[in-house]
Amino acid sequence: MKKNQFITGYSGIRALAVIGVILYHLDPNTFIGGYLGVPIFLLLSGYLVTDHMLRSYQATGHYNNRHFYLSRLKRLYPQLITVLWVSAAWIVLFQQNLLAKLNQIVITNLLSVYNFWQIANGQSYFERFAANESPFIHLWTMSIEGQFYILWPLVIFLLFRFVKSRKKIFGILLILSLASALEMALLYRPNIDINRIYYGTDTRFFSLGLGAALAVIWPIEDLKEKIDFKDTLILDGIGLAAFLGMIGMFFSKKMNPQEAFTYQGGMFLFSVITAILIAIIAHPGSHWNRLLTNPVFSWIGSRSYGIYLYQFPIMIFFEDKFTNVGEHPTLYHIIEVILILITGEVSYRLIEKPFAQVTFAKVKNYCTQLFMPKSNNYVKQIQAGLAVFILVIGSVGIAISPKVKVEDFNKSQLAERINTNRKKQEKDNRDIIAKLKKDKKKKQDQLEDSHALKEARRNAKKHPINQSFEKYGISQIDLELARNLEVTAIGDSVMAGSSDDIKRLMPKAIIDAAVSRQLNVAFGLITSYQNQGALADNVLIGLGTNGPFSMDDLDRLMKQVGPKRHVFWINTHVPTRQWQGQVNDLLTQAAKRYHNLTVINWYEYSKRHSNWFYQDQTHPNVTGSKYYSAFIVKKIVEHSKF
Repeated sequence: MKKNQFITGYSGIRALAVIGVILYHLDPNTFIGGYLGVPIFLLLSGYLVTDHMLRSYQATGHYNNRHFYLSRLKRLYPQLITVLWVSAAWIVLFQQNLLAKLNQIVITNLLSVYNFWQIANGQSYFERFAANESPFIHLWTMSIEGQFYILWPLVIFLLFRFVKSRKKIFGILLILSLASALEMALLYRPNIDINRIYYGTDTRFFSLGLGAALAVIWPIEDLKEKIDFKDTLILDGIGLAAFLGMIGMFFSKKMNPQEAFTYQGGMFLFSVITAILIAIIAHPGSHWNRLLTNPVFSWIGSRSYGIYLYQFPIMIFFEDKFTNVGEHPTLYHIIEVILILITGEVSYRLIEKPFAQVTFAKVKNYCTQLFMPKSNNYVKQIQAGLAVFILVIGSVGIAISPKVKVEDFNKSQLAERINTNRKKQEKDNRDIIAKLKKDKKKKQDQLEDSHALKEARRNAKKHPINQSFEKYGISQIDLELARNLEVTAIGDSVMAGSSDDIKRLMPKAIIDAAVSRQLNVAFGLITSYQNQGALADNVLIGLGTNGPFSMDDLDRLMKQVGPKRHVFWINTHVPTRQWQGQVNDLLTQAAKRYHNLTVINWYEYSKRHSNWFYQDQTHPNVTGSKYYSAFIVKKIVEHSKF
């Protein structure tokens, strides 16, 4: 390969990486492995930086660390500083609920330790429905790259000085990479917070390490362009297999970032496959460099850094102002992508390119021209004025953020209700399960429907109960019938916030609802209640707020519950998330497939009543909880077994 030849195919693989990340953030259910774009960036950094350093040591015996650090500063910090201050200015002007801890976020990003801050502050990358969701959450990877750039010149110096042999250097880097992957696998525990292993520099090093190890045994300048046709076919075939493997893992359910396989070898396997493709692209005897070279990939790849930086803030800021994303997900996502690409282009032209070539003399000349009395360069003056405005407003936000109290979800009215209800749930459930174990006979006699109805009518007249709920749309007869309903309910924070009202109406119900739940949690819970003999004939599911699920997952749940039980599934009212329609449409399809599945259409019932919800338009407030509980119980009474 010619000296200093630019590998254009790497723009293509960078383009695939940033496209994957954006698609994951837009629709994590469909593009379930899109987050794997980050290991691609890490692998490329490890490979190219290490190759450059080793080439210099081999040719001259030393490496210009000063030039390396200066080039990294000019390459990374102008864009990083810009996105931090632009976002800070936006927060001050339009979204002040994000001001808390802004100073810490900015400082830790500038010091390249933001990933450690995220671990310490419990900032989850996968909580898709969170109060005050941070627009900076994706910047953890920039801190890992920053730490790598700071330490790697010293590491390579020590390896070159004391190890020397490429074979031994390769072995050391490979062992360190394997140790990192093994640490990730060993630290993973089901149902335990995964932030530590997802954000950890040590647990994510293997991608950088594999890239660096590849540079030791696959130096770019030593790759020969003229090779046998047979060897070209082999390289192209291996490249095709690696490329298909990468794309397959992008869409594979096995790579769900909240499942064990991802951390117990899956992410490492993806990194190995990607390293192979990077090696094939680098080889001039392969066709893969040309296959991944085209104007679109080149454009996206060259702007991938800015696109990556701005994509998440744009999504967060946009979706804060347009709270009906669930009604128009495709349209809004197209608008978001257009905004991201436009911002990436502007930042590339105004920030990245100019600062990459910046010198003190150029800055002095720019300022001189800008402030000359007779200067008519109005475009530059407007740009400078806007930059000063952003700098001032953003700095104000950073300065005042320590005085802003964190809107602690755990101290909100909703959280207090959920926590109180959760404690009561656990106690009530223990009592009910204990009684079931004492009495092997069913607690509820199998009365004829007509007999139960007659008894309910008689009691409704003589001894009315829960009369305050009648104004929320449920009759006294239904309230009477609900008293004897045996139900096992599994839900997320929406159900958890109303579990006290549900329990009041159905005192024999077992209610297990908690914050941040998705459907995958339900399988283990159902198994647990089955083993305890506490899974009732009526099963209530309230999951879908925190993310979509597939028909395969729903089929699995229905099979697990069995055809003899009746499943009631509450559909979702989450207008700020694009999966609202996905979840509700899938439930409608499933109801046609299963005779024992009834969808409780909470979405249709509540969508015109914004006053029933807290500010997030998803969790029912105190009044909304009454309507939510009464509606659900009424529907269960209509279709349940007595």
